[in-house]
Amino acid sequence: MASIADILTHRAGAAFAAQGLPESLGRVVESGRPDLAPYQCNGAMAAAKIAGKPPRAIAEAVAASLQDDALIESLEIAGPGFINLTPKPDVYADRASALSKDAKTGAEPVDTPRGVVIDFGGPNVAKPMHVGHLRSSIIGDSLQRLFRFRGDTVTSDVHLGDWGLQMGQLITEVARVMPDLPYFDAAFTGPFPDEPPVSMDDLQLLYPRASAACKDSKERLEEARQATRDLQSGRAGYVALWRHFVTVSRQALEADFNSLGVHFDLWKGESDVDPLIPGMVEDLKSRGVTHEDQGAWIIPVDREDEKRDFPPFLLLKSDGAALYETTDLATILDRKEEQNPDLILYVVDARQSDHFEKVFRAADKAGYFDRDQLEHIGFGTMNGPDGKPFKTREGGVLKLSDLIRMATDKARARMEEAGLAQDVDAEEREAVARAVGIAAIKFADLSNLRTTNYVFDLDRFVAFEGKTGPYLLYAAVRIKSMMRKAADAGVKPGDIVIGSDEEAALVRALDGFGAAANEAYEKRLPHFLCDHAFRLAQAFSKFYANCPVLSAEDEAVKASRLALAALALKQLETVFSLIGIVAPERM
Repeated sequence: MASIADILTHRAGAAFAAQGLPESLGRVVESGRPDLAPYQCNGAMAAAKIAGKPPRAIAEAVAASLQDDALIESLEIAGPGFINLTPKPDVYADRASALSKDAKTGAEPVDTPRGVVIDFGGPNVAKPMHVGHLRSSIIGDSLQRLFRFRGDTVTSDVHLGDWGLQMGQLITEVARVMPDLPYFDAAFTGPFPDEPPVSMDDLQLLYPRASAACKDSKERLEEARQATRDLQSGRAGYVALWRHFVTVSRQALEADFNSLGVHFDLWKGESDVDPLIPGMVEDLKSRGVTHEDQGAWIIPVDREDEKRDFPPFLLLKSDGAALYETTDLATILDRKEEQNPDLILYVVDARQSDHFEKVFRAADKAGYFDRDQLEHIGFGTMNGPDGKPFKTREGGVLKLSDLIRMATDKARARMEEAGLAQDVDAEEREAVARAVGIAAIKFADLSNLRTTNYVFDLDRFVAFEGKTGPYLLYAAVRIKSMMRKAADAGVKPGDIVIGSDEEAALVRALDGFGAAANEAYEKRLPHFLCDHAFRLAQAFSKFYANCPVLSAEDEAVKASRLALAALALKQLETVFSLIGIVAPERM
């Protein structure tokens, strides 16, 4: 579905071609000076070098070709050769009507849908989710929503950290606290109890204690390593206890993710690919992909054209132990065998870029996937006022559940200050406060360029003014209120007719969604969606202030403006669905 700018570009391109110049010079964009004209074409500047003529002379010739175009209301040449264009009102009306009828309100599906795996979230067993998991979860969820929206088949995987030394540390700590449990009797083979012997609260206490003990004592560390080896060798009691750890942790993690509105197709962990590692290693050895180096097995991944020495991929340590890199490579092999996607995205902190580059190069050399089928979607950190990764006032890591509670409390206070949601019962008011708090957190994160750091400022995030999630929710709720009043009065949306600058500006804002969705998709940058939503909300606010809807005296104008409002709401809620926020019905 071509936008107004696309349609004008086609017409302008033909006009340049008629002058013997490249059609690409006719690119039309929204004007940086909408007070002069809504659209502009700057191709005459580049054309001057090609044609050897002054740019204004070229602009005049192009404008003459476009002067009688049925779509153009007026043309003006500004400065040395900028072509300012104003479309006829019918162009806006036709475009608004087309957007209203389109299920995606202007966003195009991809030409060739792909199978895509998106790896994000990445929490660890026995640990509560904290703010460090926030960006991966929010960005990854937005990308899975966007990729599905554009037509790809997406499989999302949380990729749990559920294997390795931390499990041995936890097993040995539980053994100290509850030594009489049957899991620690090597001769006992089951059946083991169905009920977990520990809760998530227990694990949150036991794991830090075990980790600290292993740092302080070599003997304690070796004990944990032996428990890890026994677990991975299949010792029945340890396996049964480990399964309890995973079950209890997953229940808590799912509750945290659900509170954010984040969901996964797969809940696989590092343990799921552990059985693949021996066969993978033997295959890589037999094909000469890996070779021995001082007892370890490595895959060289450096390139001749690189200026720095890139370390090799370490497949196995000299003692035969697999590493985190090994597990990641086995995970790629598992995904090839199970999903065989066209693309795998890893939404992980940018500080892990070298790790993923090694893994991706190794996967390429192994023949699992080409390097360009594997992408690390890196992101910056959420920082405190000191510019360092966000911590609590006491210096600890803030739990995600505590962050959501803080945002909800702030949102509730702001709503009370503004006199919002006062005519609803306490239960609905609390639900609205929670929706506002979640929107504040998510929009604050996604509206920033993914690759940069940002400062966490909850007071600013929950404001109902400025570029915030609450501001966008309020815009949507205001339109919903208008639509309810219209329904009660028997007023229905009608044919859209454009008669004011504010109506035309609203259509231009709506018309930008296709480009914003495409940019966000191609560049894996959700902030393009946030920028569009904010611009749309601002355009609607100006329209609402200057164009009476239900109080319009002319019934056709009333129906037209109501249709524009309905379209704005439809598109706003479409964008909301892509960034994972939900507007309440009332506020």
